[in-house]
Amino acid sequence: MVGGALVRRLNSEDVELLTVARKEVDLCRQSEVEDWFAANKPEVVFLAAAKVGGIHANNTSPATFLYENLMIEANVVHAAHLNGVSKLIMLGSTCIYPKMAPQPIPESALLDGPLEPTNQWYAVAKIAGIKLCQAYRQQYGHDLIAVQPTNLYGPGDNYDLQSSHVLPALLRKAHEAKEAKQETMTVWGSGTPLREFLHVDDLADAVVYLTKHYSAAEHVNIGSGEEVTIRQLASMICQTVGFTGGLEFDASKPDGTPRKLADVTKLHALGWQGARSLSEGIEQTYADYLESFCSTRTL
Repeated sequence: MVGGALVRRLNSEDVELLTVARKEVDLCRQSEVEDWFAANKPEVVFLAAAKVGGIHANNTSPATFLYENLMIEANVVHAAHLNGVSKLIMLGSTCIYPKMAPQPIPESALLDGPLEPTNQWYAVAKIAGIKLCQAYRQQYGHDLIAVQPTNLYGPGDNYDLQSSHVLPALLRKAHEAKEAKQETMTVWGSGTPLREFLHVDDLADAVVYLTKHYSAAEHVNIGSGEEVTIRQLASMICQTVGFTGGLEFDASKPDGTPRKLADVTKLHALGWQGARSLSEGIEQTYADYLESFCSTRTL
């Protein structure tokens, strides 16, 4: 999802764009990564690849989340070092912050308390990625920056109900509930946690902006600066999809962090404030879901 958004955004820049498919290079294999870098000699690298998923996926595959994300980061950063890359931008997540971090969460909250247990494996790997960028910057003088996006959604998202994040999962559930003419739709958790969401194309625009205008060791939060409860999000999605039934909340399922809003003061001070509204983004994402996911499953 993020890689696709970056490609769309970079196509409007005067660059020669290099991409690499998973079947061509396994980023968990050091030799494959170093061979690709040596053969292609990229000048700027956007590291968006990661093993990602929602609460269920994190809880059931902790070793996979920790190992794959650590390997991807280490291999790409070291290959960039060996091949003289002029700038590398590593994308992480606001999952890096403590469960009870101050809200909105400033960049300074990193490592200031215990992590949320349901995504700690992913978070630890992403924290290591930030420190890896800082270490290579300090030791070798490379221009590596790390950005931490909030919850993302948009074209190319994962709609698998067992491994997806909350927004695409709710969108699929609402669509299928409408098609099946269900009277109710079940939502995981209590519905009370507060979450912030950013359209992936807005993230891509912010990342390209920071590539041009930022170079420092401290990571940068990227978000919309607005938040909704999961109940409000589910209602917005149902309205967009056209599902008119009721909502049932399964409190036996975990809520995760009670509130997670990124402090985007630093990002705004650097000159980027381009996030679209959540309602507009959901409408665009549902249109993409119907075109890409539903049509593919029908075929």
